[in-house]
Amino acid sequence: MKQYVLQLYTIRDFMKNEEDFAASMKKIAAMGYKDLHTAGCAIDEKRYIEMIKENGMSICGTHYNYDKIVEDVEGTIKLHRLWETDNIGIGGMPGFAHESLENLKKFIAKYNEMAKIYASEGFKLTYHNHAFEFHRVDGTKTVMDYLYEGFDPENVSFVLDTCWVQAGGGDVRHWIEKLQGRIDILHLKDCMRVLYPEDRQGLTMTEVGNGNIWMEGVIDTARKCGVKYYVVEQDANWLGGDPFASAQASADYLKKFI
Repeated sequence: MKQYVLQLYTIRDFMKNEEDFAASMKKIAAMGYKDLHTAGCAIDEKRYIEMIKENGMSICGTHYNYDKIVEDVEGTIKLHRLWETDNIGIGGMPGFAHESLENLKKFIAKYNEMAKIYASEGFKLTYHNHAFEFHRVDGTKTVMDYLYEGFDPENVSFVLDTCWVQAGGGDVRHWIEKLQGRIDILHLKDCMRVLYPEDRQGLTMTEVGNGNIWMEGVIDTARKCGVKYYVVEQDANWLGGDPFASAQASADYLKKFI
């Protein structure tokens, strides 16, 4: 691992205006993060990248809007060239693709079609998974199986999310190996089971290295399979309710792998 990256969804509540974003970038840079994975942009797009660069960081990829990727190719390319990243991604499957197996196949075909267009301009489309992709949709195959078999391996890459793979019942290291050469960005999202008062087990997210996922093994497998970006993402359950404290704790854990 050369460096670790932060998915900005982790600190989404501290990026709502230019002043907050500037302060947040200083905090994140001080933790040793060099690259960022985006999650929306509430400020001027030019100032956004300027403030990132001012703090010695860059963007490794985006979570962007599916409809804009499909309907506004020129605008999408312009923005990603401004932000100097060639990974254009969606943070989840568009709603229509959930409705039926037929629609899932239509989504895969459309994403491949768009990926070919973007590839001609030097970009790659990415797809970020959640747990539902590990549900079986035809009695045999899972949604993830269809994505694995259907996505164009040359032009579409997976942003594999470790927490959601495990939550869905998948084996994280198996899927990293299976997708070797098709993962540039790996989301290191740790998770653990907690016992709620009503005695039902529930999933919660936690800092990297603080959960049930064997992160040392995951990182070793990812290295062997050519993963480029190791991205910390923690949606909730922050230390003391402070996402910056959690981002720092994850960074401290990952420093030993640099």
